[in-house]
Amino acid sequence: MNKLSACSSMACGISLQPKMVLASLRVRKQGNGRCTNVPRNVNLEKLQNNYLFPEISKRELQHLEKYPNAKVISLGIGDTTEPIPEQISLSMANYAHALSTADGYRGYGAEQGNQALRKAIAETFYKDVAIKDTEVFVSDGSQCDISRLQLLLGSKVTIAVQDPSFPVAIEISSFSKFAGFTGVRLGWTVVPEELLFSGGFPVIHDFNRIVCTCFNGASNIAQAGGLACLSPEGFQAICAVIDYYKENAKILVDTFASLGLEVYGGVSAPYVWVHFPGSKSWNIFAEILEKTHIITVPGSGFGPGGAEYIRISAFGKRKHIIEASWRLEKLFSKGKPLCNCLK
Repeated sequence: MNKLSACSSMACGISLQPKMVLASLRVRKQGNGRCTNVPRNVNLEKLQNNYLFPEISKRELQHLEKYPNAKVISLGIGDTTEPIPEQISLSMANYAHALSTADGYRGYGAEQGNQALRKAIAETFYKDVAIKDTEVFVSDGSQCDISRLQLLLGSKVTIAVQDPSFPVAIEISSFSKFAGFTGVRLGWTVVPEELLFSGGFPVIHDFNRIVCTCFNGASNIAQAGGLACLSPEGFQAICAVIDYYKENAKILVDTFASLGLEVYGGVSAPYVWVHFPGSKSWNIFAEILEKTHIITVPGSGFGPGGAEYIRISAFGKRKHIIEASWRLEKLFSKGKPLCNCLK
C-alpha cells in the first residue's frame, strides 16, 4: 500500500489492508511446491483431465496455427450471437445509472432474488402447474445452481432421477440462451414446497439455507434485465430472436437431411445432432474441422450415447450458417467420409 492510500484509509477510520487468516496447517517442501496436510478431494481426482469445451478450444487454436488464414466458423460451444433487444439492455443501463443517485442506489438484495422477478418467472413459465413465486430462486446461472444442487443432495447420492416428472422434481433454468444473457449471467431454480426428503423434511428449506449461506444474490442489474425480458414487449422481442435461431437450425437440418444423414433436434432447441454410424465422434469432428474449417462438438463429450454423433449449434449469424451449410454439403456430397456414413 502506498503512503497516499494508507493515509486516506486511516483518515476514514477504515483499514484497507487485508487481514491474514492463519490456519494450523503443517507445510512441507516437495519439489518446487509446498505440501499441506490437507488431502485432495477424491471426487475431483476422478474427473478427466480434459473437459470437453476447453479441449475443443485448444484444437481450434492448433487449427488456426496450421491454417492462419482460414475463415473458421464456430458452431460448437453454442454461444449466442444476436444482440440483446434494446429495451432490455436499456433497463439494465438505467438501473446501473440509477445506482449513482441517492434515490436509486441499492445494496444487497434478497438472496432468493428480486420478488417481482420471482413472481414474473412463476407467472410466465409455470402458471399451468401452480408454481408459486416463493418456490423460485433467482441465481447467476444454471451451472452454479447445479453445483448447489450437488451440495444439497450430499456425497452419498450418485444419481438424481426425476421420478415422477415435474412439478414434483427440481427444475434448473436460465436466461442465457433464452435471452442472450450468456455474459450477463442470470438463471433460476424451482424447488416445489411439496418435495420432501425420505425422512419427510422439505427440500426447499435446505436449498434456501444453502442459497442464503453460499450466495449473496444475483446482480441487481442483471435482475432488472430479467424483469424487462418478461415484460410483454421484452418477451415479444426475445421470441423474434429465438425465431431467428430456429430458422438457422432449419437450414442446418435441411442440409444434412438432403445428404441422406440421420439428423435429430433443431426444433425445440438450437442444436442439431447428426449420426455417423460406426464412426468415432472425435474423428468426425477432426475431419470436418480439417476440410471445412468448421467447429462442431463431438457427441462423446456428452456421454457414451453420443459416441457416433456430432452436435452443431444453430447460434450464429445467418451468413455464417449459410456458408457452413455450403461447405458441409460440398464435403459430404463428395463421397463417404471416414466410414460408411451416408445412406
